Amino acid sequence: MEYLSPETAVILMGVSLIAGFIDAIAGGGGLLTIPALLAAGLPTASTLATNKLQSPFGSFSASLNFIRKGYVSLGEMWPAIACTFAGAALGAILVQSLDPGFLRSLIPFLLIASAAYFIFSPRASEIEGHRRIGYPLFGATVGTVIGFYDGFFGPGTGSFFTVAYVTLLGFPITKATAHTKVLNFTSNIASLMVFIAGGKIVWTLGFIMGIGQFIGARLGSKMVIGRGGTVIKPVLVTVCLVMTAKLLLDGSSLTWGHDFLSWVRKIAT
Repeated sequence: MEYLSPETAVILMGVSLIAGFIDAIAGGGGLLTIPALLAAGLPTASTLATNKLQSPFGSFSASLNFIRKGYVSLGEMWPAIACTFAGAALGAILVQSLDPGFLRSLIPFLLIASAAYFIFSPRASEIEGHRRIGYPLFGATVGTVIGFYDGFFGPGTGSFFTVAYVTLLGFPITKATAHTKVLNFTSNIASLMVFIAGGKIVWTLGFIMGIGQFIGARLGSKMVIGRGGTVIKPVLVTVCLVMTAKLLLDGSSLTWGHDFLSWVRKIAT
């Protein structure tokens, strides 16, 4: 941990706790952790790699709580888990040779559409809706595509998974959020493997932030279980709009895909 003082590490753990809390409800925690790591003085490559180490702690904590409370049946999820893992791994590999710039211009519009869906759609509630496709097809399509997107670029992944669960499988919003966290954890692990290979992770800091993520996600998942759609919908809408504003207005945030691309190319060579 040559970059940071103990005081800074504690602050970053606090940031990751808040990020984990938000992530468990709606996703978007990287909006806090990545700028915080950069502000602490980590190089871009180490920031992205360390962020990928601490993220799975939060998604695992939330997933575990949802599973224990009976919101998730892993037996039904295996097709989506397998396809999400494969898609995320493929996305992390292909980003070595493809420019994610076209996604940076597209994602704000998809996030706005997601926010509008949660604002206006009566399906985004605690009422079970109509299932349009089966679990295997959902895994093969949604799991693979959104998993690939998360490995390749990332912002808004949780929102996109939640919309898919509500619209295609007819899940109530709390159940959709619970299943989303399991797939988030899956894509986190697949992406992390690429960063481990790169050797840029600040391990001690990643584990310290992981503690914050674990606690924050636990608290966030408890709030989801206790309050359901009354907390999920407004937080999802807010996160979608904040991510959109950041992608459109913060020029420095738009360069992270290029930074990641440059770093992975260095690994490959």
